[in-house]
Amino acid sequence: MTIMTTADPANIPDVQGTADQRQVAIDKVGVKEVTYPMLLKTRDGGTQQTVAKINMYVALPHHQKGTHMSRFLEVLNDHQSEPITPDRIPEITAAIRDRLEAKTAHFEATFTYFIKKPAPVTGMEGLMDYEVTFECEANGSPETSDFIIGVAAPATSLCPCSKEISEYGAHNQRCRIAARVRAEGPIWIEDIVQTLEAAASSPVYAVLKRPDEKYVTEAAYDNPKFVEDIIRDLALALDDDKRILWYEIDSENFESIHSHNAYAQITRDKR
Repeated sequence: MTIMTTADPANIPDVQGTADQRQVAIDKVGVKEVTYPMLLKTRDGGTQQTVAKINMYVALPHHQKGTHMSRFLEVLNDHQSEPITPDRIPEITAAIRDRLEAKTAHFEATFTYFIKKPAPVTGMEGLMDYEVTFECEANGSPETSDFIIGVAAPATSLCPCSKEISEYGAHNQRCRIAARVRAEGPIWIEDIVQTLEAAASSPVYAVLKRPDEKYVTEAAYDNPKFVEDIIRDLALALDDDKRILWYEIDSENFESIHSHNAYAQITRDKR
């Protein structure tokens, strides 16, 4: 009869912790696509439960063979007594850095955020979904620790050239406008969404009745924009927002009469 015994953890080799002779440091190593619940505060004073895909990394020094992957999940589970909220992310990121004895740690959470949005004429409400990302870096120095909010919104763009040269009509398409921002003080996801949508020819909506569809079609026709116009107007709006310290913005038009898409990007540090 074979008797199974539990090994003494102190006697199990720690291969990850051994020395590596190649002398190559790694910027980010860790775990990706961890599915985890998050609780978000909404601008109207409520809360919203969502599910995030979480990535966690640390910087690995040149002399260490590997990192301890299980410790990332241990940190996450240590903080499950309360819902993960945006204000707790820097705390969790710092805990990852400390637990893995790393110089720098990174935490990324990507999730869907819903906003109830009324149609422009009838006021019929529907839920719009937006892609949101929180990115945090902890490196032991409060002055240089980093937090970035990313938001992407669908919208409508109508081509100024098509409108100018056509005897009737103009081609229009859905576009995707996105911003990653560093802010001083609190900023709501809803605030960023409104800024993104205002830069387009027209917002899009979850529910449109015929009067709404007429309104949106004509609003876009009266507000034609190239992808360059969208990105420039968005940059000016973020320049005017005193909360924003840095931004990286892009816009992509999913062209309706071309086989390619149109794209533009701006990055600016206001500090």
